[in-house]
Amino acid sequence: MKKISIVLLCTLLLLTSCIPNRNDDEVLQNDETETKTSIVPSHRLSEEEYRIVLPYETSKARGVIVNQVANRVDIYEMEEGLRRHSKEVFNPDELYFQEGQYLTEDMVFDMITEMNPKIDRDKTEDMDLEEAADVFRDNPRYLSHILEQNYLKPGEDNVVELAGVSIGIALKSVYRFQPQIGSPYFEEEIPFQEMMEQGKEIAQKVLEQLRSIEGLTNVPLFIALYREESQASPVPGNYVAKTLVPAGDFSIKDWESINEEYVLFPSDEGKEKYLEDHEIITSFGSEIASFFPNYVGVVGEGFYIDEELQTLTIEIPIEFNGSAEIVGFTQYVYGLIQDMFPNYYDLEVRVTSSEKIESLLTRDAGEDEVNVHILH
Repeated sequence: MKKISIVLLCTLLLLTSCIPNRNDDEVLQNDETETKTSIVPSHRLSEEEYRIVLPYETSKARGVIVNQVANRVDIYEMEEGLRRHSKEVFNPDELYFQEGQYLTEDMVFDMITEMNPKIDRDKTEDMDLEEAADVFRDNPRYLSHILEQNYLKPGEDNVVELAGVSIGIALKSVYRFQPQIGSPYFEEEIPFQEMMEQGKEIAQKVLEQLRSIEGLTNVPLFIALYREESQASPVPGNYVAKTLVPAGDFSIKDWESINEEYVLFPSDEGKEKYLEDHEIITSFGSEIASFFPNYVGVVGEGFYIDEELQTLTIEIPIEFNGSAEIVGFTQYVYGLIQDMFPNYYDLEVRVTSSEKIESLLTRDAGEDEVNVHILH
């Protein structure tokens, strides 16, 4: 925690220093109607991260995602995952990040309504329940949300310009519906291929609407399809396909598949797909249980790209009787990490009580040393 605090403090202190290849860190952001003075920090927390224009401006459609995407882990991953994939086309060394400023709440809600099937609820209310349910089953709502992110470049006279836009399109894997007022909710799984076909059609319609917006006609558009998980899933869904539409183009030429996923450990899926990782995490939990009676189990989340583990996050919920026990437990976990977990992926282990995170252990891929933070 001390390292992070120092870096953040340094970043704030250096806001008045030079950004690379520029005379100062003030830029003028032209939003078509007025010119505003903004600041771009000259340093980043890491080389992989975008610098962000300050003061920070939230998305014009900020409230929509919470209304449309039911699972909070999907909300987080949809936003973070889109920024991660955007780095492949919008260089963090050269561009600045800003939340979407073109699509408003009303525009996004209107697009979601227009691009999903229409159901006459007055008619379904007069049907028997199963007949009404069949109408909904035959007309699933595939589209949940449209997320916009902007990427800016420094232009002449210290004015930042729009360099490109990323669009995430959230698609349902499970269609949850209530056929009649007061009736039970029904759930129907949406097959992956069906979702993909519908998602690509929706993406083309989204592209056409974006091109009609002033300022977006002649910029590159990166579009990615996101498959949501079910509403109660402890792990998020993932992006499944992406495409880059060159500036000025009005049609999508081709799609590139994305092979990534989040997997819960321990779970039947984790055991079936990634047995070695499942066994390491299970053994890790067993070692802890043999020495600490208040331990109730570990919960792990693995992030895989092309079936290779990239990041493993583990939470250990446990109750402590005092600060010395926290230190002792953390020391023990530190030793287990060194002995049991390979270092080819990023690892984060959080030790939690009912009230807070008690300690945090992290190790970056390729490193041998585990960083330990005891938070009290």
